[in-house]
Order: sequence, then structure tokens, then C-alpha cells
Amino acid sequence: MHERQRKAHSSRRIRVEHGIAHLKNWRALARHLGRREHMSDIVHAVAGLLFHQQTADLTPVRQM
Repeated sequence: MHERQRKAHSSRRIRVEHGIAHLKNWRALARHLGRREHMSDIVHAVAGLLFHQQTADLTPVRQM
């Protein structure tokens, strides 16, 4: 039982860690020199772009 719970927790955690790694790859976050008040807006924008990119990667391409 403990082993299954540990594995389930690990599976969820790795997704979050990969998401954080993707966010750090974006230049706006890696080299943020602006005001901290705007950081939340930047994080939301980058997260939206990542979500759009990932859903676009999952969408099958229609050939004509």
C-alpha cells in the first residue's frame, strides 16, 4: 500500500517539476529584471503559452 501511494505521489510530482523546468526555460523568467509586481502576469502568460503549445502538440494534424 505504501509503495503504491509513493509511486502515485511521485507521478504527480514529476509533472509539476517538469512544468517548473519549462517555465524556467523561458527567457522572461530566467532573466527577469523588471518589477516583481509584474512577475505574476508574466508567469500566467507563459503558462498560457505552454498550455496552448502542449494542446497543439496533441491535436492531430489534418492533411488535405
